[in-house]
Amino acid sequence: MRDLRLAVGFLTILPFAPRDPAKMGPARAYFPLVGLALGGILAVLDFAAREALPSPVVGALLVVAMLVLTRAIHTEGFLDSCDALFGGHSPERRLEILRDSHVGAFAVIGGAALILLKWSLLTSIMGDLRIGLLIVFPCLSRFGMLCNMAAFPYAREQGLGRVFKDCAKPWHVVFGLATASVVGGALLGIAGLALLGGAIVASLGLGRWISGMLGGMTGDTYGAVNELTEVTVLLLGIALFRVIPDLYQTPLW
Repeated sequence: MRDLRLAVGFLTILPFAPRDPAKMGPARAYFPLVGLALGGILAVLDFAAREALPSPVVGALLVVAMLVLTRAIHTEGFLDSCDALFGGHSPERRLEILRDSHVGAFAVIGGAALILLKWSLLTSIMGDLRIGLLIVFPCLSRFGMLCNMAAFPYAREQGLGRVFKDCAKPWHVVFGLATASVVGGALLGIAGLALLGGAIVASLGLGRWISGMLGGMTGDTYGAVNELTEVTVLLLGIALFRVIPDLYQTPLW
């Protein structure tokens, strides 16, 4: 339970446990479970607000809620990654930009695009799909982060993300996969497993590209992968519901 509390304390604003970098490694196994909790909070907020407020306002509230609940930790990583990946011309220069606390033009443009995409997708989720997808997408995106921690080297000798890489154990990925599979399958049926597959492909594809640009991953790029995988799962979930709605009505048992 200590590792679960550490994961909650690291990934959210909730004061479940202090952020102790030396002990954070095994906590990564519980990242998808923390994502499930975040999704549950979003679903409750959506249920409480959607009868009283217009859909665009509810979508904006969900975006803001996610930023507050996570302390924007992943969004900050995405912004820094935009500046580094598009503003540098060598791995060394890109890593140097990642260390810079200033916000550049690429971060501003990327952040605006990300928020707009999330808002439009959260506003567009259809009624029958809404609760399930809201709960599932943060869980699957955080499993995507876990896949990257297991699959790609770390680009720096030091850093908080280094702990997650150095303390990697096979059971972390197995437990995370089991969590994501059960959550996706239970709430969305066959479509949930399809979304899990999409999250894995998207996150590993992003990780491969980023790793090629930097020579490995960093804590910031883990956050960027999470943000873009969230968008991917939302986009794919809505598209599947419009094109093949029967997937959501096919139970796994």
